[in-house]
Amino acid sequence: MSVLLETSAGDIVIDLLVDYAPKLCENFLKLCKVKYYNFSPIHSIQKSYSFQTGDPLGPMAPQSDGGTSIWGLLSGDPADKTFTAFFHPKLKHLERGTVSMATAPHPSDPDQRVAASQFIVTLGDKTDSLDGRAAIFGKVAEGFDTLEKINGAIVDDRGHPLVDIRIKHTFILDDPYPDPPGLREPSSSPLPTKEQLATVRIAEDEELLDEEANEEAAAEAERRRREREAAAQALTLEMMGDLPFAEVKPPENVLFVCKLNPITNEEGLELIFSRFGKILSCEVIRDRKTGDSLQYAFIEFEDKKSCEEAYSKMDQVLIDDRRIHVDFSQSVSRLSEVWRNETNAKRKKAAMRDGGGWGGVKELEKRRQYRNEPVELDEGRGGQSRVVGARLVATRAIDAQSVISTGMESGTGPGGMAGIATRNGAAEAHGETAIEIANTTVTTAIGEAGTIVNGPTVIDAIMTGIEGG
Repeated sequence: MSVLLETSAGDIVIDLLVDYAPKLCENFLKLCKVKYYNFSPIHSIQKSYSFQTGDPLGPMAPQSDGGTSIWGLLSGDPADKTFTAFFHPKLKHLERGTVSMATAPHPSDPDQRVAASQFIVTLGDKTDSLDGRAAIFGKVAEGFDTLEKINGAIVDDRGHPLVDIRIKHTFILDDPYPDPPGLREPSSSPLPTKEQLATVRIAEDEELLDEEANEEAAAEAERRRREREAAAQALTLEMMGDLPFAEVKPPENVLFVCKLNPITNEEGLELIFSRFGKILSCEVIRDRKTGDSLQYAFIEFEDKKSCEEAYSKMDQVLIDDRRIHVDFSQSVSRLSEVWRNETNAKRKKAAMRDGGGWGGVKELEKRRQYRNEPVELDEGRGGQSRVVGARLVATRAIDAQSVISTGMESGTGPGGMAGIATRNGAAEAHGETAIEIANTTVTTAIGEAGTIVNGPTVIDAIMTGIEGG
């Protein structure tokens, strides 16, 4: 059972504790229903403590009677103006947003307290000094940002705001009580009376222009700062590989649903939301270890129109005794996961095409050509053959090629030494034994050549020497 208060500072949703304070809740609900609270001023603001409202004229009007209960309003009998307030022993003023009826001692019995129409909303925690003086009947469910605005209002020495803050409208979201005899709900919100208009100090739309300009400039600066911060964070996520690109936007067909009852599951949510269109997926997010619901979910529709219709009609709806909140999803985690999977699949496919699995890419094997020890490539990881030989980087200067060629023709010089040594080594044995002896001789000869030349590799001279042998 809830009531929405639309104030000049913002909206406040109050959940009523009908099981603990039934008569207090009934009085409040019926006064909201007949629009009794419309244009009521918010007054007696005590920073980080509480504010009070519920008197249509407010304490500054000389003709104010302090408000009346719904029964006194309907009957017109002064005896019904107030009623005995009930204080539940389990309800305490311990947290911000506690809503309670303002009470006063009964004229004939000081130990008994009575209530009428005015109520108090706490602006801070541990306001237990109100216990026994204000009868709790509800708690603020949404609109804590509005409470912050009221808490920060500029007030005079009596706690009255210099710029009026008033209740504009009241909307009953759920009413379990039958209407008392004589109650007639107005078809529209009534206009303020002359008495109410006479209590206006500075209206909401009469603030100083320079203050508005300053606030607009500050708001614009804050907006730009947030945009820059968001762009920097997106760029960081892109560099880390968590986003495909920094300008990625969330999907327009996915709803974020929170404040769920822990017992609510995917089947129930999908059944409720499916009346707006075809649902592609519905996932209640759960704890990885325990499997318990984290009380929020994502619902993906087939098209954007169904998603928008569900958003407009399902916010603040009761599901499993919990009033859910619905918004468009701002998450891009699923898009990032799809992008990563596609990217990894492309990389793996390219690696298989270039020589095998992840370890068989041909470009990686090129690094082995400069090693002078025997290398065996595993066929299961992309190797295609067995190579046994000696590779050596001897020089870097281009002129060394001519030195080697001259040595091969004349049989002298480092090129000739390498060729002769290789032929001698190969002539002494056959098969792999000859190659091993040649390797030993080549290593000795080229070691000497390496002290003379500084050009390209002498591998061509070595291979020529082997062919000549």
